[in-house]
Order: sequence, then C-alpha cells, then structure tokens
Amino acid sequence: GRELAWIGMVLTLPECRGRGYARLLMKEALAWVERRGILWTKLDATDMGHHLYESLGFRDEQPVERWKRAPAGGDFRAPELAFGMDAELDRQAFGADRARLLEFFRRFEAASVPSGGFAMGRPGNAAAYFGPCVCRRPEAARVLLEWFLARHFGEPVYWDILPSNREALRLAGEYGFEKQRVLMRMGRPSPGATRPIENNDALVFGLAGFEYG
Repeated sequence: GRELAWIGMVLTLPECRGRGYARLLMKEALAWVERRGILWTKLDATDMGHHLYESLGFRDEQPVERWKRAPAGGDFRAPELAFGMDAELDRQAFGADRARLLEFFRRFEAASVPSGGFAMGRPGNAAAYFGPCVCRRPEAARVLLEWFLARHFGEPVYWDILPSNREALRLAGEYGFEKQRVLMRMGRPSPGATRPIENNDALVFGLAGFEYG
C-alpha cells in the first residue's frame, strides 16, 4: 500500500561508523519511499540512531519496550486454538494495511479467539517471539499469551509492548516477564501527507517487532 513504509534495521560495522554511511542509506531509503508516493515512514530507534533520524525529519511518537521471560519448568498443554484473520481489527489497531506481513507471519504460529483477537509467534536466534497480538479485550490477550507460553515453556520468550497499553504491561509482569530495553518509535511524513496515521494502541497487546512495527 501507500499508507506506511517501515525502516526495519540500520546497521553499521563499528569500524565503519562516523563516515556517513547510515545517513546515506537512510536518504536512499526515504527517496525510495517518496518516489512511490508512500505517505508516512516509521521506525523504532535506538539511542545510537535517534539523532540521525531526528535530523532527517523523524519525530518521536512514543517509547516501545522489549520484555523477556526466562524458560519455565514443568509441562504445559497448549490449548487448541484455530486461527481466523481479522483484517479490520488489525487496521484499526495498527492504522495501516499490513495483510501481506501477517500472511507471512501466520506460516509460523497463529491463533485467535473468536470476536476477541489474534496472536502470532515465530522462532528467533535468542528466544521465541510473541507477537503481533491484537485484541479487543485483555481477557482474549491472556488466552493467547497462555497459548503461546504453553507451546514454548522451555524457552526464553521475547515480547515487545507499547507501554501506553497498561493492560499488556500488567500481563507481562503477571506472567514473569521483565523489561529488557526501550526504543523510541518515530514517524516522518512524506510531502503530501496531510494527517497522521490513526491507530489504537489499546488494541495492540504485542508488536510485530522493532523491525516490523
């Protein structure tokens, strides 16, 4: 679509920093966005990259947090949950159409609660990843979180959360997650963007990831 582009990751080798490579890459990416008429670009910035993005026209929107849960002992039976995509709920939560991204994620793990919401998960190098999770009410998010944790009880689990969703933070603390790091979500309008993207953080119980939004 033409609503939103996401900068997934900007990496520079330590021995190559300070030479303007990251700035050059970002300018090229933003030019690509504008040539295609995409209205907004967003990213989740580390402290190291924040000044660069700010100088290129990005502005702070809100912090985003990574939480981690250590492997749990015992033996847990995951509930059997089917999956049904609720594209309208996701658009209301996220503010843009990301159907293609969700179709990619559902190939790993996906479940939903009828009329309640959905969640997905995927493997990672350091931990299993819970998210995205989009729900109309906290009770549905709890069911989906327990579904995922039961499937990964012997593994560490990452969960990226918008701290503006207090119910998500409460669930994270209740289920033994601890906050690991904080990034800053930033947005930049392209020429021609007349209004911000309308999203609903109260529905977002888990991000797709810092690199995906």
